[in-house]
Amino acid sequence: MLKHQLIHPQINSALGRAGHHATILIADGNYPASTKKGPNAEVVCMNLSPGCITVAQALQAVLSAVPIDALNTMGIPADDPYARQGDPPVWSEFRSILAEAGCKTPLTPILKWDFYGLVESPDHVLTIQTADQALWANVLLTIGCRT
Repeated sequence: MLKHQLIHPQINSALGRAGHHATILIADGNYPASTKKGPNAEVVCMNLSPGCITVAQALQAVLSAVPIDALNTMGIPADDPYARQGDPPVWSEFRSILAEAGCKTPLTPILKWDFYGLVESPDHVLTIQTADQALWANVLLTIGCRT
């Protein structure tokens, strides 16, 4: 019986095979998950209906199951109209989830095209595709070590 919150068998299997420095993308509903992924990545579709499930919900479950060394969001390019509005509201939710999980890892934005490059790396092992409608809600987790 699992003791953490994550009970999805396919996601647990992928996490169990992943090691230190492997990356997990939790993608929002707008992310092109079928084309922007690493050569070793498995895609798990969790997009039941618009807004169900969210990246925050998936993040909470994944954080209960694995340690992380880094958490990167898809950063907004300076010339994008959304850049003038400051951080997207969902990033505050992510920070709260990190704090609740006892994770001291900072939320670090990486500009959109660099973010895509990191996701296309051989270290990318899993994409959890959500139906989150929040803008700029993609997060890339780097798995840490058990201590």
